[in-house]
Amino acid sequence: MSLKIWIPILVLALFAAAAIFITPCTGGEVPLTSGYKVLPPIRHGNLTVFPVAAASSHNTQSFLTLDEGLRSGEVIVTEGGNVQPLMRRRNRPVTHDEAQVNRLVLVNNSKRPLILLAGEIVTGGKQDRVIGKDRLVPAESDPIDLGVFCVEPGRWTATSTKFGSLGVAMAQPAVRARAMSDKDQAKVWSEVRNAQAGVASRLPAAAASEVAGTSSYARVMQNEEVKQQVDSIAEPIQRNYQSLIQQLRERNAVGVVVAVNGEMIWADIFASTALLEKYWPKLVRSYAAEAFVTKAKGRETDVKSAQEFLDVMEGRRETVESEPGLYRHTEITGDGFKAFELTALLPKTGFDLHLAKMAE
Repeated sequence: MSLKIWIPILVLALFAAAAIFITPCTGGEVPLTSGYKVLPPIRHGNLTVFPVAAASSHNTQSFLTLDEGLRSGEVIVTEGGNVQPLMRRRNRPVTHDEAQVNRLVLVNNSKRPLILLAGEIVTGGKQDRVIGKDRLVPAESDPIDLGVFCVEPGRWTATSTKFGSLGVAMAQPAVRARAMSDKDQAKVWSEVRNAQAGVASRLPAAAASEVAGTSSYARVMQNEEVKQQVDSIAEPIQRNYQSLIQQLRERNAVGVVVAVNGEMIWADIFASTALLEKYWPKLVRSYAAEAFVTKAKGRETDVKSAQEFLDVMEGRRETVESEPGLYRHTEITGDGFKAFELTALLPKTGFDLHLAKMAE
């Protein structure tokens, strides 16, 4: 598939409603050492997205996403104190006496393993929370403690006993980073407040006052003025979704490298184009939110820099957590970056389901 056909499709995904000049980067593709090839980017204001292609992809049809599970009712998320009714009879009950800020309980009642990605937001209960680490949950699981961080400082009153997913968005990279890297509730709250202040500074006075009046990150991102700004990036991809995904499949694109103000900030790579397809609308809005709250400085970057960012994976330290026969989670700390690999260990897998890399 020629780039002349492929690039305009991605332009639609990054086209804003405002009349902003969009310029594809010049220059050829860069030889790869990571197994992935960074393709020429699409620029939109201070946001640059480099699609990433792989030589091959894996079969990921057997995996369930959080959004799919919550919509179908096969995945249940609840406060820790409500776990007793969810236990399967074959096991001894595991009880938690009361709800806690950094604990939710999840049950996967489906016959498919569930993927959880750091940065996904679940809304409801006593507070909205963000998932802190990529992981797999086995099919037909018993209740598991779900490692989360609150993204709604100030509320500890139940609005609903039912949790849902903020299905059209993810936490922006700055908030994701604090949960994944720092694993510190205070730093997550601090970043939520920074995001709230950044959004308010870009809005008209009335909308800024409304944003300032809520502590909920989810409600800030769902504010009508904010949605108009962020949705101007997401809506074109929805209107041309099937056409876009067809082009991505033929090119075997499996992820993206993201730059804001010419600085590489993030990469999300998946095991297949099919998984990218499922998460793409949420990710695009996440990157757009980051660009929206960041003042433009007029800098640009290029394919070579993006490829170098993706290729450098040698770290000073690795931390590995594993559930044998299910998944392995590897955290790599390097010079100026952290990377997180979620590897499936189920039968007939043994491949990385998701790779996230952040600049530090």
